[in-house]
Amino acid sequence: MPRITLHRDLFDYDMVLRKEFPVICGVDEAGRGPLAGDVYTASVVLNDNVLIDYLNDSKKISEKRREILYDEIIEKADAYCIASASVQEIDELNILNATMLAMKRAVEGLGIKPDLALIDGNRLPELECESRYVIHGDAVSASIAAASILAKVTRDRYMCRLDEEYPQYCFSKHKGYGTKLHYEKIAEFGISDVHRKTFLKKLYE
Repeated sequence: MPRITLHRDLFDYDMVLRKEFPVICGVDEAGRGPLAGDVYTASVVLNDNVLIDYLNDSKKISEKRREILYDEIIEKADAYCIASASVQEIDELNILNATMLAMKRAVEGLGIKPDLALIDGNRLPELECESRYVIHGDAVSASIAAASILAKVTRDRYMCRLDEEYPQYCFSKHKGYGTKLHYEKIAEFGISDVHRKTFLKKLYE
């Protein structure tokens, strides 16, 4: 029999909270650090009857496994929403405020009002429901881990689409992060419309 990995403590964390807050959504982001592309967020509502094998922090899971989990999360979630903030919003608001805006959009787009929103990190967006931040939440809460996977997979797919529009930057390889290859391509081809100008001030000037 193949070995199944179930990080039961992630689900137990949420189950304990649901005794006081029946509807919990987990919220996480992908793409705060890159030099290019929108920042993505997701919110996910699970229930006590949902257990998902291999669910964990998206950074600890292979790309192939994330793709499989993406479909399973969407199938099993009571509700979910994926949202984003644009490169323009990132440059206008700064990356922290743009991420908070995208998180707010993700929670408001659920179609139901959660009793509690669990936010990965150490900051809270302005929400109409009660919220708590959870440091390293994608390794603590199943709902946040699920949100991290939806956000990560969606953003990676988005960067691959940008790669088709801007093949000279090799976005599908580095996903917009500040790798040696990416900086070399920026030096060769300049800054594009999908680059975050505030992240590249010295080059932009």
